[in-house]
Amino acid sequence: MSKLFIDEFKEQQRINFKISDNHGFEKDSDYNFGTKIALMHAELSEALESYRMGDPQSDHIPEFSGVEEEYADVIIRIMNDAERHGFRVAEAMLAKQKFNAGRPYKHGGKKI
Repeated sequence: MSKLFIDEFKEQQRINFKISDNHGFEKDSDYNFGTKIALMHAELSEALESYRMGDPQSDHIPEFSGVEEEYADVIIRIMNDAERHGFRVAEAMLAKQKFNAGRPYKHGGKKI
């Protein structure tokens, strides 16, 4: 199951990067890691705003809510940057999931 997830994630990552590249967003010689991270943050802010407005249906993909669309945008941006850098996000996610499963209940004692 894990290998299947990793393989499919990487295939979707390649597809997303190709789409972005074909539309001129990856060939930019002015690539800046900080800007890409800020754009990931921006998608999360858009998800929050949609939620604050009652999470209406998306204008672009009406079978989904605004939050669902913005979450997808975050994942796509992460995949694109991972593809550019060769980051192993799928593998890291599974490793982190396993690590988190072994942590104690409400570890760290933080309120938020």
